[in-house]
Amino acid sequence: MNATARRLLLIALLVLPAVAGVRVLTGEALTGSGVVGAALRLAVPIGLAGLSGLWSERAGVANLGIEGMMIIGTVCGAWAGHFHGVWAGVLAGVLGGAAAGLLHAVVTVTFGVDQVVCGIAVNILAAGVARFLCVVVFTGLPGAGATQSPPVTGEVGTVSVPLLAGGAGTADLLGDLERGGVFLLADAAGLLRGLLHEVSWLTVAAVVLVPVSVVVLWHTAFGLRLRSAGEHPAAADSLGVPVQRMRYCGVLVSGGLAGLAGAYLVTVSSGLYQEGQTGGRGFIGLAAMIFGNWRPVGTAGGALLFGYADAVQLRQASAVHTLLLLGAILAWTAAIALARRRPRLAAGTALLGAAAFVIFESTGSVPTQLIYATPYLTTLLVLATVAQRLRMPAYVGLPYRRGGV
Repeated sequence: MNATARRLLLIALLVLPAVAGVRVLTGEALTGSGVVGAALRLAVPIGLAGLSGLWSERAGVANLGIEGMMIIGTVCGAWAGHFHGVWAGVLAGVLGGAAAGLLHAVVTVTFGVDQVVCGIAVNILAAGVARFLCVVVFTGLPGAGATQSPPVTGEVGTVSVPLLAGGAGTADLLGDLERGGVFLLADAAGLLRGLLHEVSWLTVAAVVLVPVSVVVLWHTAFGLRLRSAGEHPAAADSLGVPVQRMRYCGVLVSGGLAGLAGAYLVTVSSGLYQEGQTGGRGFIGLAAMIFGNWRPVGTAGGALLFGYADAVQLRQASAVHTLLLLGAILAWTAAIALARRRPRLAAGTALLGAAAFVIFESTGSVPTQLIYATPYLTTLLVLATVAQRLRMPAYVGLPYRRGGV
């Protein structure tokens, strides 16, 4: 078991008792299959955005334009999905994101423009392009306008695992265990059932992309060449690796994955395009990538964490129970930091955890703004915890010219 897998297993072993305790104390089933299923649906676009950043940055190109590529994916997916069906919408979203990725690659790889500046420009341009396309394509259609598309035609469909989650009309063993309410056992069953019951086929495809990325990037000659373009392009060039071509490949795949994330939002999450639909998921995806140390499995784990943080808070004052969960997780984090001889982090997280417990005991509600910010606070907490263990590709963000770098 590698370090990333051990870290994810440790997180699971720490978080499960915490959420099980919250369920016992408050009656809120934070490990219920409904909550976990919602967390998975929220995690998919974040995870795809994280994989998008991973492919680009492993090739040596910083991609801060993922949010914009997702926006292009949403509007292209909505257009094709309405006129030609849901799967055409998925394909159009991927192609739209890849086109935005191609623009980013041409500007940064061929012309050597600053990659951060170009990424920000892609985000700004994508918002304007999306509004223009909406006005041209959707205005006048029933239920549509300058900021919204008509509904996508058709559905992606879902699948449930037989015997474990009631698929194909079979028994629902995990559902029975979840309804039993036994401490830890019911929580584990609800967690697994949420991952196996009525899962979208597009979610299944997104999950499959994680091991595919591992195999391609770490177990093929193509992946070795692509990663070498981000680790030491001059050395790779001296061995005959076409560095510029590898960087183009990385950014194109990155754009396609970001476009797929956008297509997921319009075909699975909502069924239509709405302006502002991406909601910063491209940037949270980058945080998931950093949490995963630029590796696919860790990126997926980070996406699940952020998706769960978004799912458990209902963005209303009655979601005060999330403070208890936050306090429990902070207490566990403080214990781990103390065991690793990091007293400052331990003291800081312990104080924050104590504050969460005090607020939970003293009030029946919390400010809506605080609850709305829960996923972003989780992002900052996680990144602060793992910051000292990160190793980004050595030459990410640096342009390459033969005879230079």
